Amino acid sequence: MRNHSLQKLEFHRIVELLTGYASTYLGRRLIERLEPNLDREAVRRRLEETEEACRLLAKGGHPPLPSLEGMETLMPLLGTGYVMAEQDFGFLAQFSRSCEQLRQYMAAKRSDSPTVAGYGMAMFDLKPLREAIEACIDRGRIIDTASSDLHKLRKKIRAAEEKLQKKLEGLMSRHADILQERIVSQRGGRYVLPVKKEYRKRVPGTVLDESSSGQTVFVEPSELAGLQMDLNELRLEENREETLILARLTGEAESYADELSINLEAVGHYDFLFAKAKWGLAIGGIAPKLNDDRTIDLREARHPLLAGNPVPLNIRVGGEYRALLITGPNTGGKTVALKTAGLLTLMAQSGLLIPAAEGSSLCVFSSVEADIGDGQSLDSSLSTFSSHLRNVIDILGSVGPSALVLLDELATGTDPGEGVGLSIAVLEELYRRGCVVMATTHFNEIKEYARVTKGFRNARMAFDEETLSPLYRLDMGEAGNSYAFVIAAKLGIPGNIIERARSIADGLKTGRGEITLPGSEERSGQTSSPNIRRDAHRNAAKSSKPDAKSDEPAVKWTVGDVVFIPHLRKPGVIYRLPDERGNMIVQVRKEKIKLNHKRVRKYIDKKHLYPGDNYDLDIVFDTVENRKNRRLMGKRHVEGMTIENPSEE
Repeated sequence: MRNHSLQKLEFHRIVELLTGYASTYLGRRLIERLEPNLDREAVRRRLEETEEACRLLAKGGHPPLPSLEGMETLMPLLGTGYVMAEQDFGFLAQFSRSCEQLRQYMAAKRSDSPTVAGYGMAMFDLKPLREAIEACIDRGRIIDTASSDLHKLRKKIRAAEEKLQKKLEGLMSRHADILQERIVSQRGGRYVLPVKKEYRKRVPGTVLDESSSGQTVFVEPSELAGLQMDLNELRLEENREETLILARLTGEAESYADELSINLEAVGHYDFLFAKAKWGLAIGGIAPKLNDDRTIDLREARHPLLAGNPVPLNIRVGGEYRALLITGPNTGGKTVALKTAGLLTLMAQSGLLIPAAEGSSLCVFSSVEADIGDGQSLDSSLSTFSSHLRNVIDILGSVGPSALVLLDELATGTDPGEGVGLSIAVLEELYRRGCVVMATTHFNEIKEYARVTKGFRNARMAFDEETLSPLYRLDMGEAGNSYAFVIAAKLGIPGNIIERARSIADGLKTGRGEITLPGSEERSGQTSSPNIRRDAHRNAAKSSKPDAKSDEPAVKWTVGDVVFIPHLRKPGVIYRLPDERGNMIVQVRKEKIKLNHKRVRKYIDKKHLYPGDNYDLDIVFDTVENRKNRRLMGKRHVEGMTIENPSEE
């Protein structure tokens, strides 16, 4: 699968959401590497085990997954010569104990969940390792019975400490009147008495420290020096013996390195599997049936990333038709329908349950290709059309007969006639290669092509004409429209303009429409139709005479007219009329740009927009601040005040 299409369909967001359901570092790693599988049998197995895990959780099951605390840093150190510490063995014993609990839990689930339980049955018994650790270490400390030598040493240490304590108590009683306080402290691991400085010579011994005020000296009495030296030697022997015990246990752990790795892999897979199951329960997912006939049959499907309760979609493509053309108004859900079909296909091929009704069926495609959104880049100066075209070229360069291709807004961003022709040619080529194709469009020519061409079918997004609201329902078998006239009328465009627009649109559809051009009434009711204009252009091109002229009258432009800019797909207002080269200045929102008049078409006359012929168009073109400053400067000179007009380039 190309990463471009995965990004367009937002598969990465599914991965991010799924990661939140994992509890171990190994489970999260597997989720981060998740991608659609191309092997039908592997996909079937993954879906079945996910569905089985989902049923187990739905019955109230709570698999005791080990936390894997400390294991991520510990495992790479095995066999490197590193001697594990008491804390490391604590993590290892905890993991071994948790593995035993998980194996026992899965053994009890074999009858209901044989596939899921099978991973637990493949885990190794780590009880001998756990018992070896617990025989030596308890709560992070090596116990006395870890070895006979350690037991003897600690017995001697306790005796030496007891003897030292008795000697300290006797010294404190004897020197109570010269001590700063009746307390024993340590300096450098050696016991000392806090003696008042002026009585220092009354206590034979060595001064090891002094208080910050200088009033107290900390003396190690001579009577304790020998006892403390003996105690320190015993503790050094204890440390050596503890190191030997830890080294022996490390060797024991290293002998289980393979078993530990396999158990960790099983735990990671369980975490991954139950994360998929939890996600499946959260979205009300099912395991779709898999077919071999390149069919998508989604019933009551919902896009998993849409908030709230999205309207379920019924989408079918395949069988007698492999290309589906979806039409309807903007914001009506056409793109969501494409993304739903594409994303649910990717999810199913990744072993994830999909939010749809039982009976849904999907094919395992070799690739899912998507051209959704214009992907326009200001840095690389790509137009909307160029961006679409580049994506289509990439798709044509990679797809085969078992690919799913999703194309959004065919024929946009360029001349409609050429765009329609190119779009139909691309659809024909994809169909010829055996691809399953879903596409959206507004153009009647493409809808008509789908209606009359074998293997193609139309569908439309339902729309409520009364409330001007989309119903987000996909009706199969019919082409819809953009509802431009309905929306325009509801928003207040005068009725005579709506009727005229309908007349023009009907004429353009049939190729017989007569369009009265500005000023034609003064030329004996001249009219023009698309066919007449084409003939006029052809005649003018053929004529070699200097006075040969086109029959098409020039468009009359007025400052304030609204024009439509096809390559930007935005309207603008004429700010400056065309110059000798035909370049005009058009304000698009708050930006003024230079365009040739051939790159725009008239949309709404000024007279339909502004009250009266003397309407101040500065209200449209200038900022409130500039207009205020201009009025003020008209009354008097204002020091430092300037009016800056934006660039028209």
